[in-house]
Amino acid sequence: MTRIVVIDNHGQFTHLERRALRDLGVDTELVDNDTDPNDIDADGIVLSGGPDMDRIGRSPDYLDLDVPVLGICLGMQILAEELGGRVGGGDYGGYADVDVEILDDDDPLIGSLAPETRVWASHADEVKEVPEGFTHTGTSDVCTIESMSDTERNLYGVQWHPEVAHTDEGEEVFENFIDICEQ
Repeated sequence: MTRIVVIDNHGQFTHLERRALRDLGVDTELVDNDTDPNDIDADGIVLSGGPDMDRIGRSPDYLDLDVPVLGICLGMQILAEELGGRVGGGDYGGYADVDVEILDDDDPLIGSLAPETRVWASHADEVKEVPEGFTHTGTSDVCTIESMSDTERNLYGVQWHPEVAHTDEGEEVFENFIDICEQ
């Protein structure tokens, strides 16, 4: 059975990420972000959202485990910051419903949502520049970089929260990530 761990970066929806994966039939566990990377046995990792970069624990170390990674909100920002992109304050700020235009309908994570999807997202901080090797895959009128993918390294990020009911096709994002982890 596919095993995907959710790294707890202290976000308010983290438990919903684990539940969404469990409900899709995945062996999943919520893991504290200070866990030694050598103690993580998984086919994939979700870096959860959270309040800020000061509380990400060992999250950067999990990028070296050679398994697919899905960064959600703060998790996407961790990917960008650690791999040479740039993160900064968003112009919009708090949580809101946002229409995301899918820029790459071949993207294995979100391409199936094309041409657009409605999501629930926070834009207090956001990725301003994708790291080398990443493709900018989604945009909105409040955030230029809503999603990004590096398919060579199986690293993916979404600014929005696919685990909440307000996101229209969130379950499909998790299904697509499970497919990536099973390949």
